[in-house]
Amino acid sequence: MTGSEQRPLLFLDVDGPLIPFGAPPPQYPRGHPTYQPGPEPHRADSNPLLTRINPEHGPRLAALPCELVWATTWMTDANESVAPRLGLPELPVVIWPAPSDADEQDERHGLHWKTRPLVGWAVGRDFIWVDDEITDTDRAWVSAHHRGEALLHRVDARQGLTDADYAALNDWLCRESASRPFPDARD
Repeated sequence: MTGSEQRPLLFLDVDGPLIPFGAPPPQYPRGHPTYQPGPEPHRADSNPLLTRINPEHGPRLAALPCELVWATTWMTDANESVAPRLGLPELPVVIWPAPSDADEQDERHGLHWKTRPLVGWAVGRDFIWVDDEITDTDRAWVSAHHRGEALLHRVDARQGLTDADYAALNDWLCRESASRPFPDARD
């Protein structure tokens, strides 16, 4: 498949979108219909913030017509600690490059440190980036430097992903799907 025929990527941050920082989260005990087994929150090596993850996000994310990719400082730990709580399989992980002088200059001008690496990782492929730190500077930079379509979707870190966020992601993905050519059956 060529880049235009592949499903869009969805770069997903953990802190903020999946682990909200607002009011105390509801508890999702073993008996809850959406409980997904994962590391027990009382283990000494477990991050207590993991209890804030709503396991209902897993099926909702998996149902989106895109390829999920971790774009988080959790890096490979997201597959070990977050994915099992969501019932997700192991996902590709963006490995962040070492900071450079250019990154410091970008940040002084308001560009998020993830922006350039995500555009590079996408290699022209359509993508959504879900994060709680996206700004208009990032949107403008992606628009000028990415040859594919992109939606930079900012999530309120106090609430995490909401029904409105999923509706926006799904609407964009459905529009993108309708505009992509169908792959030739002979391919």
